[in-house]
Amino acid sequence: MTEYGTSKHGFTDLESNSRLPFYHVHNPNFRAYLAEFVGTFILVLIGDGSVAQYVLGGGGAGHYLSVNLCWGIALLFGIHFAGGVPGYFVAQTAGAFAAAIIVFIVYYPWFDIHDPERETTQGIFATYPNAQIPNWSALANEIIGTALLVSGIFAVGDQLNKPASPYSFPGAVALMLTCIGMAFGLDTGYALNPARDFGPRLFTFFAGWGWKVWTLRDGYFWIPIVGPFVGGIVVLPRTWVSLRPTTLLSKCSNGSVDERW
Repeated sequence: MTEYGTSKHGFTDLESNSRLPFYHVHNPNFRAYLAEFVGTFILVLIGDGSVAQYVLGGGGAGHYLSVNLCWGIALLFGIHFAGGVPGYFVAQTAGAFAAAIIVFIVYYPWFDIHDPERETTQGIFATYPNAQIPNWSALANEIIGTALLVSGIFAVGDQLNKPASPYSFPGAVALMLTCIGMAFGLDTGYALNPARDFGPRLFTFFAGWGWKVWTLRDGYFWIPIVGPFVGGIVVLPRTWVSLRPTTLLSKCSNGSVDERW
């Protein structure tokens, strides 16, 4: 564990003898939560912002392709800001909630013009199913979409399978999200992350849209939460394959086995 000492202008890393700025966050756990907050904030800010521009602009300031591309680019920047730390649901939800606040503030005049009673625009912030499909189909869509995304993440990060470099990994994941949105976005709008949906949905509840954000479509709100969790569990066997010790057989003069991770 790194030790820090104090100096006139901040802290000093005693191991490297380098001076750290006074605003440096020293607690590694807090840094991880902060990274998740900022990463999800960037993701939802750009993603929901693109949806708001498309919906409130009447289709003249965006279209379905631009929304999907923006979500992919948003994920790219979100990964870079988060720095690759594992998921923390509370921090992610808080980041998504904060991003929804910013989108609402930026487009507030447009909300008053197009939906002064807060009746129809809740879908800008959270995901809702297409009116033509039942909830069971929406749940299946979320499970499959999340399973594809998580499986793809393990595929491009698998050290036994020509992994993407640290520089290309965020772009590869962003392209996967864009493709999933273009292929499966019609049914539900593809939440794929419970916090990405729950945080903005919670905001709309407090911001004037009321209880309908929980009750629409027979209480649909639980599907974007449960579906991604189930989708992640479905690919656990794929995760095990990626992380298990692998025995690579090589033809050696003595017939030995080269065992590596």
